[in-house]
Parts: sequence; structure tokens; C-alpha cells
Amino acid sequence: MPNTLISLDFVCCFQYKAEAEQFYRRLSKRMENFGLELEMSKSRLIEFGRYAEENRKCRGEGKPETFTFLGLTHYCSHSKSGNFRVKRKTSKKKFAKKCKEVHRLISSIRHWTLRLIITKLNQILVGYYHYYGITDNFRAIDSFYYKVRCSLFYWLNRRSQKISYTWV
Repeated sequence: MPNTLISLDFVCCFQYKAEAEQFYRRLSKRMENFGLELEMSKSRLIEFGRYAEENRKCRGEGKPETFTFLGLTHYCSHSKSGNFRVKRKTSKKKFAKKCKEVHRLISSIRHWTLRLIITKLNQILVGYYHYYGITDNFRAIDSFYYKVRCSLFYWLNRRSQKISYTWV
């Protein structure tokens, strides 16, 4: 199988570190049996969960680590009532990439009628909201909307020297 790339995205959670280490070793061996290998830069063991914050404070290590999976950064937090919760927000990389993509798109379609531009941007926004519109991610959703509006304003004002828009 030369030049074959197999990509699997999954997260495994364990209560005890020893179980996680044992699974990691077994997974590596199992993949070797099929001539596959783990990508070390994307495979790691982290302390994450209800007691991670307390354990890390005792060791003087600061906040628990985060991980990014399927475009969302997962991190340890607490609910308003003080209970442990895993919260998620849009990955910084994915957010920046999508903002640049929309900026380039608007620059390439700025000659369209305003109605068509707005229709296209609405499709993009709805798709973004459906994927990233989850609990605790309102800030990123709102920021994306603001960035799209700013990009639209930027490119619409470059369509002509006569008429400019004054809204953002």
C-alpha cells in the first residue's frame, strides 16, 4: 500500500491513566499488524475531565489541556451552578480559515447584484451556524457574522468611486 493515506478521527476517554496508556500501546501494535502507523503529532494522552483541574493545581501545572476535534476546541469548565462541564468553541484555525475564505469569495463576486451576494452569504452563514451553532459557542458565531459583514462592507465600497456604504 505505498502512497496510501488512511485518516481516522476519534477520541478515546478513560478514567485512569494506566488504562489510557495500555490502550495507546495496544492500538499502536494493532495498527503495525496492518502496516499502519499513528501520526505522533496528532496522537497524545492528556489529562482531561472532572478532576483534571484539581490534580493540575496540586502539581502547580495550571489549567487543564484542551484538544481540538472536528473543528471544535474542547475544554474543561463549569456550569453556572458550579458543576463540571466539557465546553466547546470553534477552533481558532478553522475560524480564521473560514473568515479568509469568505473574504476571498466576496472579492470574487463583488460584481454580482447585491441580492445575489446576500443570498450567497446567507447560505454560507446558515451552513456555518448549523455546524458550529452549539451550546457555549455564541461568541464565535457572533464574531463570524461580524467578520462577514465587515468583509462585505469592505468589498462593496470598492465597487465604485461614486457610491459608498456607511453601515457596518
